[in-house]
Amino acid sequence: MNKKNLDIQNLQKEAKIFSEIESEHDEPSIFGSTDGKAVGTYLEHKFKNFLAEKYAFENGNSASGIDLPGLEVDIKTTSIIQPQSSCPFKSARQKIYGLGYNLLVFVYKKEDNQETKTSRLYILHTIFVEKNRTADFQLTTSINKILDNGANEDDIIALFQDKNLPVDEMTAATLSKEILSNRPRIGYLTISNALQWRLQYSRIIEEAGKIGGINRLV
Repeated sequence: MNKKNLDIQNLQKEAKIFSEIESEHDEPSIFGSTDGKAVGTYLEHKFKNFLAEKYAFENGNSASGIDLPGLEVDIKTTSIIQPQSSCPFKSARQKIYGLGYNLLVFVYKKEDNQETKTSRLYILHTIFVEKNRTADFQLTTSINKILDNGANEDDIIALFQDKNLPVDEMTAATLSKEILSNRPRIGYLTISNALQWRLQYSRIIEEAGKIGGINRLV
């Protein structure tokens, strides 16, 4: 059977269908598990297998760093208890101009059934975040505010220092010049500094469907 190539539109449509099906499914393999990574791996693999029944797509590997490199999409799964995940740190620029790829985020609530020894993942939110909305909210908001007040390079570098952006002097100077010629859009993630970026999703859950580029699927 010739499968059609997966595109962004069909990815979002299928994510909605998958979320509704999964929310009705009782799964024994994750019963009793409190390991968010194990639950996330289960859900991501199952969703990719679900897609592969109908569509052809490039599957990600550790080299590409994201799940669906052909579509520039990374799949994130997170519990509603603390909706966050980690992602590779490439450069501080990601905090200002976005991660460089889109996000498909599944936010679940897990319930264990002691009688049947199964778990159910209720998918409460499924959200597609376009890559131009994946920067840090507080930093991009602050940058836009000082640009509106006529900021120069020194002001922008001072803001970087104030926000503890992990950059050296040369990178800070380069970024400040770029910002003056290419104003960043407001991002809607909270990105915490660490060896890996820690992405927090509460704001996209709140804003999904209200802001261009943040699509609520479920």
